[in-house]
Amino acid sequence: METYKQRLAQVLAETGALFFARDLVLKDGRPTPYFVNMAMFKTGRLSLELGSFFAGMMMSKGLAEHTDIILGPSYKGSAIALAAAISLWQEYGRDMLFEYDRKEAKTHGEGSVSGSIFVNRSFFDGCRVFIVDDVATSMGTKYDLLEKVEKQAFALGINCRVTGIGIGVDREQVTAVYDESGKAIPGKRGKDAIRDFVEKSGVPVYAVAGIREIVEFLYREKVPVLINGEKRPIDEQTKRIFDSYLEMYGASR
Repeated sequence: METYKQRLAQVLAETGALFFARDLVLKDGRPTPYFVNMAMFKTGRLSLELGSFFAGMMMSKGLAEHTDIILGPSYKGSAIALAAAISLWQEYGRDMLFEYDRKEAKTHGEGSVSGSIFVNRSFFDGCRVFIVDDVATSMGTKYDLLEKVEKQAFALGINCRVTGIGIGVDREQVTAVYDESGKAIPGKRGKDAIRDFVEKSGVPVYAVAGIREIVEFLYREKVPVLINGEKRPIDEQTKRIFDSYLEMYGASR
């Protein structure tokens, strides 16, 4: 397991960004034994740490040499794009542009002329864009951003290519399946949203780390994690519940 992945796992545990608890429910309505809240990276040190994880992933996979602009969707992705760009410069000497989008196009100031949906207006002909974000669930935000990039390139009359998407933690699970009333059906497996996205868009998706390797590392190294409000190493029962959950809802990649 690469050093940057180990460090991510340790910081997730340290901050309580990764925690286990009873009666947790995901946004899609399904129960879950754990949750990852990347909003816990909310200090200068932790923001820089987060950027370092993405920078390490980009360097180890050879992505940085094929990237001109790091793009983060508003709002959480914006901070990640900035932090990753800073870390790439500080740690690897690679000075890279960073960009993020607006929720609505600016119509005053320089925006009254350009009307750009992107804040830094860093796109140029032939640019290669790497998108970063904290998580990936339905991939809806990523589809939207690809469309924005395409529209911006068309408006500017330039060629622009999205080379990949990087996410912080891959939950490695399939989507929910709903009944006629819109409630998630327990135990029912949906599709692998990330694989479906890659097949449809042709854009590869990379994760700093997958939840399986994160939990396995923390369990093996006996790193204290927040479990039902108490910081302690992951015990056999917690690990068994986690493994059973992924046996039911886990995606195979």
